[in-house]
Amino acid sequence: MCGMSQQPPVRSTASPRPRPRLDASMSLLTNVMDHSLDDGYAEAAARRGETGRSGLPRTVRAKLGLAFGLVLVAVVITIGAAEARISAPTLAKERGELIDRIETGNSNADKLARSVDKLRGEVGEKQRQALEKHGGARADLVALLSGANEVTGPGVKLVVDDAKGAAGGGGGPRESADFSDTGRVRDHDMQRVVNGLWESGAEAVSINGQRLTALSAIRAAGDAILVDNKPLAPPYTVLAVGDGQRLSTAFQNSADGQYLHVLQQNYDIRTSISAQDSLRLPAAPSLIVRTAEPIAGGSGKGDADTGKGTS
Repeated sequence: MCGMSQQPPVRSTASPRPRPRLDASMSLLTNVMDHSLDDGYAEAAARRGETGRSGLPRTVRAKLGLAFGLVLVAVVITIGAAEARISAPTLAKERGELIDRIETGNSNADKLARSVDKLRGEVGEKQRQALEKHGGARADLVALLSGANEVTGPGVKLVVDDAKGAAGGGGGPRESADFSDTGRVRDHDMQRVVNGLWESGAEAVSINGQRLTALSAIRAAGDAILVDNKPLAPPYTVLAVGDGQRLSTAFQNSADGQYLHVLQQNYDIRTSISAQDSLRLPAAPSLIVRTAEPIAGGSGKGDADTGKGTS
């Protein structure tokens, strides 16, 4: 029995397959750990090493460009400073000319105001002459009531001033009049004061030297009180010609006098009233004749009230 020789099994001589890494499933984390420095940072570091630690270019062309830029900046700054130095006198001159124009304008306005006052006085004198010619004995009374003449005589001096500080307290006579600052005197207050004096028997009234007539208006412009469009500042001094003591008593007992007393008590508005032996009230500055009609014959039917007069 012939038999076949049995060969031993052939064993491979190739190297064994390497074992997989334990962190193979975490390739992204492994890549981050192995390459902690980004390529861009590496390139920047390499360029910095080439140009030097100062950060300035080493080539001659780059240095010349930098020098030219610095020179250009210096030239621009120098030119700007020179222009500012040159324009400074011009600006000062223009400012001086503007001041001169303002002063000249103010001077001309003052001259015109004096001229207006002079012409107003001449017109007032002609009006008074016309009243004396056609009014007879009533001329003085008409001039007094219309404010055409200045007035002297006994009367009452009433001073109304703002409170020293802001006064609290709601309600009262000014609750619905939109007075946000209750410590200030308002145009409505002065209207009531003046009307109260007229009703109490005053023959002529002025506020801070401004004569009031039948056509005078007391209004407000912001925080200022205007009398015939002329702004007045506190304290407001009201002069009323009449029987001093009787006028003072009648006003304080009137509804408007009580109103002023409430303002003093509730809002700390300061007031004082005193009888005066002699007062002087100027004539109204802007007296305008609305309608005028001479009295026919000075007696009889002509003496009847026509409902027209001066204002």
